[in-house]
Amino acid sequence: MEINGTNGIAERIEVADIFRKYGSGFREKYRLPLHYIKVMNLISICRTPAMGGHIEKCDECGYQRNAYNSCRNRHCPKCQYGTKEKWIEQRKRELLPIPYYHIVFTIPEELNKVTLINKKVIYSILFKSASETLLLLGKDPKHLGAEIGIIAVLHTWGQNLMDHPHLHCIVTGGGLSRDKSQWIGAKKGKFKNFFIHVNVLSDLFKKKFLYYFKKAQKNKELKYTGKISELKDPKVFQRILNSLYAKKWITYCKRPFGGAEKVVEYLGRYTHRVAISNNRIKRIENNKVVFEWKDYRDNNRRKEMELPAVEFIRRFMLHILPENFYKIRYYGLLSCRNKRKEIASSREILGVNANESLLGKNKETDKTETTQSWFDKEIPISYENCPNCRVGTMRLPRINIRAA
Repeated sequence: MEINGTNGIAERIEVADIFRKYGSGFREKYRLPLHYIKVMNLISICRTPAMGGHIEKCDECGYQRNAYNSCRNRHCPKCQYGTKEKWIEQRKRELLPIPYYHIVFTIPEELNKVTLINKKVIYSILFKSASETLLLLGKDPKHLGAEIGIIAVLHTWGQNLMDHPHLHCIVTGGGLSRDKSQWIGAKKGKFKNFFIHVNVLSDLFKKKFLYYFKKAQKNKELKYTGKISELKDPKVFQRILNSLYAKKWITYCKRPFGGAEKVVEYLGRYTHRVAISNNRIKRIENNKVVFEWKDYRDNNRRKEMELPAVEFIRRFMLHILPENFYKIRYYGLLSCRNKRKEIASSREILGVNANESLLGKNKETDKTETTQSWFDKEIPISYENCPNCRVGTMRLPRINIRAA
């Protein structure tokens, strides 16, 4: 099945189309919190007359057209571009002339059902235990002996849209000494991909996570319903806990980034993802959604998966975050409390001009740029080329209109 536009040209099928067509059937089958219903409604009306309109202008030929506004919900596949670009500009100012590493912390699948019912608690434990693991080992003289910087990004999905909570951490390749007088770089070649052995990371992460998990259980912060209601029994909980201690936890260390530009490129591609992008949805056939996925267990082969539309929506909704929950967090040198002072000290020690980012943007210009001024600028609307010249990008000028 294809969805045709007003000009008769087949348009790409989007998550919003599936919500509009099958959302009512999904809501009849499953009871949803108000927050989830709100997300579904916003995605469904994104860039429709219900959201009002604006003018888009090509940055090459000047072609203009009226278009509908975005919902700006963080779960919407169409609304992350402007947010991502603004975020990247902010991160550029913090880059240092050092290697950056990519570490992934994953919790065992035995905890997935507990996580779905206790998202806020478990996701918070994941952030806390992973960040403390990295900061503690970074400060240990056996490994580095310095305070490092961390950007941690929560992802909750796998390629098949099932629940797979894991944390992507971008870590500075070195840090400031205890007295803040020198930069201590990571020892080159100590280990293959990181300056701390992966087994040491995994072991400490497991201990910290399970410590906070037990603490949440003791404080009665965890809820157990349905298939996991048996965990209310202390003996059953202890048995599950013992199995988690005995299990080897997976922590993945990727190769370091090639430089500042590679870090920014990665950040832009990865940090503002949602469970599935619209371009992975191929078609709808017989009330089933067909989408592309990468099978990591089969040499990363790209395959197509077919799901009933209601099941597709169910899997998408697994990844709606709790309200006011931050999916991107900063620690150490990059924490909000320390960032400005620590970055300035690091730049001075490393011999970087304080008024320049590594990518050449002037710091004085950045100071006056507020959130509102960012949205007042002409920013890209989508990845699609201008329909007139096929070269430029459609951007948002300052003048807005509202639908009647």
